Amino acid sequence: MQTLKNTIAENLGGKLAHSLAPESGKFSLSQVPPLDGKVAVVTGGSEGIGYGCTHTLLDHNISKLFIISKSEGVVNDALSAIRTEMGDAAAKKVEWMQCDLSDWTETGKVAFEIADKTDRLDILINNAGRGIMTFQLAKNGIDLHMAQNHMGHVVLTSHLLPLMKKTASQGNTVRIVNLASNIHQNAPKDTKFESVEELNTDYGPNGQYGRSKLAAILYSRYLARHLTSTHPNILANATHPGIVETRQSSEHIKEPYPLAGYAMSVGMAPFKKSQFEGAISTMFAATVTEKSGQYICPPAIVEQGSELAQDDELAERLMNLTWQVVKERTKSSSSDKGCPFKEY
Repeated sequence: MQTLKNTIAENLGGKLAHSLAPESGKFSLSQVPPLDGKVAVVTGGSEGIGYGCTHTLLDHNISKLFIISKSEGVVNDALSAIRTEMGDAAAKKVEWMQCDLSDWTETGKVAFEIADKTDRLDILINNAGRGIMTFQLAKNGIDLHMAQNHMGHVVLTSHLLPLMKKTASQGNTVRIVNLASNIHQNAPKDTKFESVEELNTDYGPNGQYGRSKLAAILYSRYLARHLTSTHPNILANATHPGIVETRQSSEHIKEPYPLAGYAMSVGMAPFKKSQFEGAISTMFAATVTEKSGQYICPPAIVEQGSELAQDDELAERLMNLTWQVVKERTKSSSSDKGCPFKEY
């Protein structure tokens, strides 16, 4: 019975759903601690779940917040909302960094710019991503879901690691959060992460998206094994937000599934979480948890994930392939110029 209650609490919105979580898995945004003096980076922090995180961080007095996003218009709308609701002081804490995460050279440069603007980084929320959409290649020739959702965030995290390690060395807890999804269970069962050819195989919208979210869990557990083991103050976790009212679930879903997507956007609307409810598990992982390598579902329920998500050897192959592909595809602009990829 509790398994069913957990499923409802993890995926659907409303007070009833939240109340079904076990006591050990209860958490609300009101429990986010004061964040005075801390600095955060949120990718895709200007809309959807990312905006839920941005708003919550500012509401709890984060000192500085970098939002990484492709769209200036969306960021301006978000800042306008923040300024109206929270005042100019809150809006002035936010700095927008324009970046396409599927462009790994650009991503590395943006990370260095952030490191030049702050002497600490306490929270990194890797939230931005391509949703359930059809197969497409990024400009670098890699499946866009993996290039943006996974590899772009790996490059960003890699380039920000020296700053996070410095922050942790001063006695602070640093938290990395990778947005995953229960749809990771739709990743192809024969996923091996052994070649570019495999990465660029079209498994369909759910398969492509699910594989990239599987990668988010595997990367978090990889960091826990290799990074937290040597830097105990740096924690890395993956989170599932639930079924949330965002552009991904109301607009982008119609690209691969015009009829079914429309039905989902309308029929599921009463049951979807708001962007703030969708941010709860991520904010728990970003501000409260003292554990690393977990897969955290709303409100703060720790799940094991699929069998593939628990495969440490698969995680090692994923990351070996990730480093190989990123270095090869950025060779002339980054690797050959001494770009410091920090694996952990």
